[in-house]
Amino acid sequence: MAGSYAGEEVRSFSLEDVALKFDASGLIPAVVQQFDTGEVLMVAWMNAESFRLTLETGTTWFWSRSRQELWNKGATSGNMQQVKCVLVDCDADTLVVEVDSPGPACHTGHRSCFYREVAQKVI
Repeated sequence: MAGSYAGEEVRSFSLEDVALKFDASGLIPAVVQQFDTGEVLMVAWMNAESFRLTLETGTTWFWSRSRQELWNKGATSGNMQQVKCVLVDCDADTLVVEVDSPGPACHTGHRSCFYREVAQKVI
């Protein structure tokens, strides 16, 4: 990806140079964001295989902790997320996956999984 993110120039690194840090369960969180609007669509988990499949296929793959299986986001609904770029944070333990998501990203049918607000008490 040539360009910027959060106002800073993005630098490209080879996968070997990044050295992703998966947790004790072999997972890394992935924040999925609509590439052109910045909408946070969802947060999911990737293991090494789903990360590899995401890079190879150009669509998002995740590891389901509840079902204990790989899943290709949108394969059933037809709302496949096309990967635009994958960013890794400074600690190499979290990903941002910028995608073009043609439809709802949430299994509830909402565009984003983040459609509920926690009410705050005003003092």
